[in-house]
Amino acid sequence: MKTIYKKLLATAVMFFISGQSIMLAVAQDFLAGEPLGTINEAGNRMPMSDNVKVFGSFHFSESCTFDPEKNLILAMNNGNRGDGTENDGFVSLINPDGSVHTAKWIGATRDGLKLHQPLGSAINNGVLYTVDTGHVVSFDLASGQPLNTIPVTGSTLLNGIAVADDGTVYASNTRSPERIYKVTGDGTSSIFADGAPLAAPNGVAIDTDGNIVVVNVNDNAVLTYNTSGDLIRTEYAAEGGNDGVVVLEDGTKYVSSVRFGSVSRIRPGEDAEVIATGIPSAASMCYDSVQHQLVIPLNSNFALAFIKL
Repeated sequence: MKTIYKKLLATAVMFFISGQSIMLAVAQDFLAGEPLGTINEAGNRMPMSDNVKVFGSFHFSESCTFDPEKNLILAMNNGNRGDGTENDGFVSLINPDGSVHTAKWIGATRDGLKLHQPLGSAINNGVLYTVDTGHVVSFDLASGQPLNTIPVTGSTLLNGIAVADDGTVYASNTRSPERIYKVTGDGTSSIFADGAPLAAPNGVAIDTDGNIVVVNVNDNAVLTYNTSGDLIRTEYAAEGGNDGVVVLEDGTKYVSSVRFGSVSRIRPGEDAEVIATGIPSAASMCYDSVQHQLVIPLNSNFALAFIKL
């Protein structure tokens, strides 16, 4: 009840002047959503008991990322996907078994929040990053509070994203011009890689050497660039149409195909092998390092797939 009271108090203040009540609007602070629960008859908020599991809570989830400190999956949701200006994107917190922890964590209220169609996502140094309608957007990972919104000049469809340890963001632009943008901590954006062999680049990851790994939608190439923007390695997934890429500490890469529904594994120095098939719209996956599993959003299927490794 305290939370509800504070919310109401922050939303409006009532004054009485000459016997008449006048409602004045007051700006409401940003609020993150709470874990699943409800209000009981006594008016107390009750968290959902451990013997209940709820699944779902997605709306065109295109990417996810994993927070090992919370042991939770963060699923990015695109809202109603209209003309790109609707402020209805949100972030769900999902338990490692796929059940819902918090249906709308970021997006429970829109006060202080602008999030339209978030696509790729990444976590680094206590910050959640995503790309949204031509911008790199960041949030405090502990509270969900919005931090920065940085425009990326020249972008047409920012999609995949990876973040280096120093906070430098690498984001793919899937539509023409096909390129990778670099956004530094001071908010400066520049072109990191441009044109072929990028072919509708989508998923982006950072390997253990700090190199930038990119997969293409229009072919099966897995491209590795050094931080100077030089292409230093080209590998190939088993199938094309790729969306997501994960790089493990031992150098093993996993690539998800949004077009053909497969997951390829590429061990260092070896050819790709298919480890999973028949996954509809397998989008930008993440790696759950605690449960040792891949988590794959299924776009318009409004679901997540889980692959134990």
